Amino acid sequence: MRSTHLVLSGFLCAGGISYCNTAGAVENFYKGATVSINVGSDAGGGFDLVARVVARHLGQHIPGKPAIIVRNMPGAGGLVNANYLYNSAPRDGTALAAPFNTVFLLPLLGDPAAKFDPREFTWIGSTDKQQGICLTWHSTPFKTFDDLKAREVVAGTTAPNATPATYPFLLNSVLGTKFKIVGGYSSGGLRLALEQGEVDSICGMAIQTHMAVSPQWFEKKLVNVLVQFGLEKHKDLPDVPLAIDLLKGEDREVLDLILIPHEFGRPFVAPPRIPADRRDALRAAFDAVLKDAAFLADSGKAKQSLDPLSGPQIEALIQRAYKASPSSVQRAARILRGPESIDQKR
Repeated sequence: MRSTHLVLSGFLCAGGISYCNTAGAVENFYKGATVSINVGSDAGGGFDLVARVVARHLGQHIPGKPAIIVRNMPGAGGLVNANYLYNSAPRDGTALAAPFNTVFLLPLLGDPAAKFDPREFTWIGSTDKQQGICLTWHSTPFKTFDDLKAREVVAGTTAPNATPATYPFLLNSVLGTKFKIVGGYSSGGLRLALEQGEVDSICGMAIQTHMAVSPQWFEKKLVNVLVQFGLEKHKDLPDVPLAIDLLKGEDREVLDLILIPHEFGRPFVAPPRIPADRRDALRAAFDAVLKDAAFLADSGKAKQSLDPLSGPQIEALIQRAYKASPSSVQRAARILRGPESIDQKR
């Protein structure tokens, strides 16, 4: 079997032979090939699990039916994977990535470790959006968003720059909430701390993650959901306010910028400038997977939610981020660094 790395990149046929632009050429290229999906995290995480479910079905919908393999490429919060895809991965249509969504704002926010321009990637699509939420345990006195502004709320986190720290910090900064952020927890330990009353809140994690890991919290109404982070409301939370609707002016633009990666929550992407016919074939195959009965059954078993976006829709969101004002970009960068210090659990 011919083995190549699946890179969505810009490939030009020697001599400009028109055959390369035909469906037959795409099928001929992928027949006997191997497509790699590089995941920006270790095996077993949420992005890895989504990539593996997609990988089981994607090859059947690409002309030529190539083999699909998943490779884990963790490091630097997902930057190792994104930098590799942009700078080193083959650009012939045999390399894909399932990266962390948050890395794609880092070049705009001035991170020197981000060696790529997200506007130049070949975006294939996303399986799902992500809506962060602030939730409290049912036995706490915090039942509404206004309660978060009335008295101190202990919010647990894994690290000062982790999502459960940056979002309480954001709300304190722009909406006058009174979160006290306490760190030192593992992901599992943080959930246990909420259940045992050691912390009042977990704020910022996606509802999709909570529902996959702790569905009983919602089934048994053990948590209060007080505010949600997204550009649109989650279908199961029609009465929970959107944080962005509580803001005006530049504050709203800052939050809009921070939330854009969550809108394309589980993206699949290829290198820049891959051949247009292979780009179109990969996008069509990805869209077909999302309608495949076998894939839908596998996603259901894995408790993975689906709210897909197309490649062009993701491109539009990236362009939207780059239209933010310089002052909004600077404020977003400061917020996403998280608080300068947090308390540690005892």
